[in-house]
Amino acid sequence: MKCSTRGRAVLVGAALTATVTLAACSDTAGSGGTPTAPTNGSVSVNPTFNNVDAMFVRMMIPHHEQAVQMAALAGTKATDPDVKQLAARISTEQKTEIATMKGWLAAWGQPTTMPSCPGMHCMPSGTMPHGMMPSGMPTMPGMMSSADMAKLKAATGNDFDKLFLQMMITHHQGAITMAQAELAHGTNPDAKALAGRIVQTQQAEIVAMQRMAGHL
Repeated sequence: MKCSTRGRAVLVGAALTATVTLAACSDTAGSGGTPTAPTNGSVSVNPTFNNVDAMFVRMMIPHHEQAVQMAALAGTKATDPDVKQLAARISTEQKTEIATMKGWLAAWGQPTTMPSCPGMHCMPSGTMPHGMMPSGMPTMPGMMSSADMAKLKAATGNDFDKLFLQMMITHHQGAITMAQAELAHGTNPDAKALAGRIVQTQQAEIVAMQRMAGHL
């Protein structure tokens, strides 16, 4: 059965909960060391972190990168000036956060790619949780598929504006789900502070986008 974009977001809503399960692959938290990577100056690098912090950052970077791609499309294809303005703001904010998160991973000595969990021993009771791929790598709530992105690229005019808002609302909802899991299970104060800002900022943007969509 073919799922809608919104339905697909519901199915992967437990992805960061699955990340907490994935953290069981290693019970030791990262700590110590001197930060070596610069940040953008707005957020410090605290070298104490756990596996949930590291996975949150590794997942949020490509999540943000897709939002930036969507916003770039809106910059050239959107017809509503409010949609264009919102997309520009999303792009600026999330590019800055991407740079900050990459700096954290470098300072923590962590890879930027997401490792798969080696073996099914990481899965509770030998089952695969919702939001987990067969490899053991968590999926990311709110991410658009290649087909979704192709559909957005092909849309024009008012249809583009409506589809962009619909997809970005789902995308933001996924980011909030991930950020809430980080707030509940992470330990790094900088990562948790970023998660809090993501919840606050993106929830406000969802409200704004719902209002825009109602006027199109």
